[in-house]
Amino acid sequence: MTQSPNPTAAMLVIGDEILSGRTRDSNLHFLARTLTDHGVTLAEARVVSDDHDAIVAAVRALSDAHDHVFTSGGIGPTHDDITADAVAAAFDDHIDIRHDARDLLLAYFDSRGVEATEGRMRMARIPDRARLIDNPVSIAPGFTIRNVHVMAGVPSVFEAMVASVLPTIKGGPPLLSQSLRIEKPEGEIAGPLRGLAADFPDLSIGSYPFSTNGIFGSNIVIRGHDGARVSEAMVALCALFPGQPA
Repeated sequence: MTQSPNPTAAMLVIGDEILSGRTRDSNLHFLARTLTDHGVTLAEARVVSDDHDAIVAAVRALSDAHDHVFTSGGIGPTHDDITADAVAAAFDDHIDIRHDARDLLLAYFDSRGVEATEGRMRMARIPDRARLIDNPVSIAPGFTIRNVHVMAGVPSVFEAMVASVLPTIKGGPPLLSQSLRIEKPEGEIAGPLRGLAADFPDLSIGSYPFSTNGIFGSNIVIRGHDGARVSEAMVALCALFPGQPA
């Protein structure tokens, strides 16, 4: 497939709990669907542990390679929430409790009769050059520095923060797709699909095998930014494999 005309993005998932299998990540799936609809190509995803140097290296690499980077995890109140400090270090920025984030938290805690402990106030640590990301769910803000959007790992908060950031990101045409279920093993369809891909080099044609009740087959998904071309390729695909179930 030719290079996407749309901006590209990467996601950096941070947390030992993800790598240990204790927590299942759902934020990547949400972000991928949301960015696709917005016309931004999610081109890369990484998962790193709660390790300062690993986070710094990943942030720098992804920031250099893509138009936008979204991080999730590690901006809470506990000692192992080190993402904010690591991102600040990645861009050689100073970080400390910032008055705008502090004021948000103090007003929120006061309205609920919650003590502003040292741990809770850690969530007001923001790099000097960053812009706050609104958090309508639990107030503690994320932040954007350069092209990196730093967000919480809790799915409801992550999704709310993405909604806050998305209007500031200019996307391109959304990625369109059509699919066909073919009840033939991949080995039998590989040749025709190779020819179809050669005829439509501007589209992405993927084969995703399945096995259900003794039936082996593949779901063929055609993706592209030009709806007419996607439809043209789908007509050609159906002609290659007539009689397949709808």
